[in-house]
Amino acid sequence: MDKIKIEIKWAIIFVFILMIWMVLERLGGFHDVRIDKHPIVTNFFMIPAVLAYVFALLDKKKNYYNGVMSYRQAFISGAILTLIVTLFSPLVQVISSMAISPDYFKNIIEYSVENEKMTRDKAEAYFNLKNYLIQVIIATPIMGLVTTAIVAIFVRSR
Repeated sequence: MDKIKIEIKWAIIFVFILMIWMVLERLGGFHDVRIDKHPIVTNFFMIPAVLAYVFALLDKKKNYYNGVMSYRQAFISGAILTLIVTLFSPLVQVISSMAISPDYFKNIIEYSVENEKMTRDKAEAYFNLKNYLIQVIIATPIMGLVTTAIVAIFVRSR
């Protein structure tokens, strides 16, 4: 457990950052009155997400590897971080969908239908908790590993 203490710490930090982001999206109206802007705004989460990975790997480099870390070590650390974040992701999605923004699915379905983006059947099939849970379980490890692969290049020792 001591070997992955830093990854656990940063996974928890990442989850809190994500939850704060979701609250800010909701408070900013991007889950209701500004829902048309949500697809754009939500992509800006990449910035704090990448920064969290950078700080996590720098923390691992400094405090576990004494300032010298190979690409492989950085990648493994990031992969462990990604695994832990992925394990938390269904819970985060449930909290987001049921507590932070319980009307999001209803709002996005109505927006999609009213603006002829999708039929009601397609919108209801796509915008629901079950589908979002599937998406988050698939997307989180993919995005985490891609982020890790890139960030590891910059934080490794040369």
